[in-house]
Amino acid sequence: MTIVREFFDIANDPAGYAEKWKVKHDGAVVGYLCSYIPEEIIVAAGALPFRILGSGSTISLADSHLQAYSCSLVRGALEDALAGRLDFLSGTVFPHTCDSIQRLSDIWRLNTRYKFHIDLVMPVKLQAKSAAVYMQSVVDQFKNELAQALNVGISEENLRQAVYTCNRIRKNLRKLYKIQKMTPDRLSSIELHAVLMAAMVMDRNELDKKLSVLVKATGLPNMDCTSVGKRILLGGSVCTRSEIYRVLEESGGRIVGDDFCTGDRNIQGDVDTTGDMIEAVSRRYMTRIVCPAKHSGLLSRGEYLVSIARENKVQGVILLYLKFCDPHLFDYPYIKAMLDKENIPCMLYELEEGPWSGGQFKTRCEAFMEMI
Repeated sequence: MTIVREFFDIANDPAGYAEKWKVKHDGAVVGYLCSYIPEEIIVAAGALPFRILGSGSTISLADSHLQAYSCSLVRGALEDALAGRLDFLSGTVFPHTCDSIQRLSDIWRLNTRYKFHIDLVMPVKLQAKSAAVYMQSVVDQFKNELAQALNVGISEENLRQAVYTCNRIRKNLRKLYKIQKMTPDRLSSIELHAVLMAAMVMDRNELDKKLSVLVKATGLPNMDCTSVGKRILLGGSVCTRSEIYRVLEESGGRIVGDDFCTGDRNIQGDVDTTGDMIEAVSRRYMTRIVCPAKHSGLLSRGEYLVSIARENKVQGVILLYLKFCDPHLFDYPYIKAMLDKENIPCMLYELEEGPWSGGQFKTRCEAFMEMI
């Protein structure tokens, strides 16, 4: 489909898209590094939210600022900033997530020259009694700081309209997930991945329209009865490599879901469109599916993964963790134990976001498919 080709073009050159958007709209591009950043507020400010994931270039400049054991997402983002590949950004927003991203914020502030830099220190213990009130105050402060940085006003109505837009986007992406899972001949896993990658950098109003067209073009999913391959669930933090999906399917797997912060975890849960918008936006980011850098219960991450594995009747789970990603690796032992208890085979593979041949991954996948 022609419209899918447009998503591929943007996913393959996100910086090029953002640069053209900035010139065309004479607007601000706001970079962010985590799915916990409330993009509704950036959209309400008339700016373009741009997820920084790294270009996959060889790391050289960033190594003089970071320890060798920093993950490739952090190193790659700083490398792109220092090399000038993110010069189109008007400013950046840093979340309070893992230690590496928190420390990157300080290094970024001292070594880059963007117009503004905002830290968003959200609560970590989401079940604490004071967490909801604190989260609301942080989101409200973010709205005010961003409005001041961009010299714009962010009205309640602007925020409400942004919420409507972002809700429609999430709903349509969830529909595409269902279509891909049940009728992959209409939308392949690689095509869905391209849509997800493009969705994190596109003008959200343009994205809203194009997703509606794509959903109509693919049609409603049929009952799953013809697709072949062993049903695989993917888990991890970020997944920017389309080759992963190709290798998995060539090895005999069939991807029926994921738990990536660049994927399904990012689009679950909508914002209530009634009442106070700051409170509603805050509630969504309090109650959405948590990542390992947030706490809502000792076993919540494992319980969620097991539940979607059961729901999708998976035959195996492949966990793709960035090398040196401590939050995810700390979770692995108990998640593996919970999957074992359910007799669900599990494979862990560590990735880096730089140049990648994929040979070892292919061998591991083929062995895993034979095992299950």
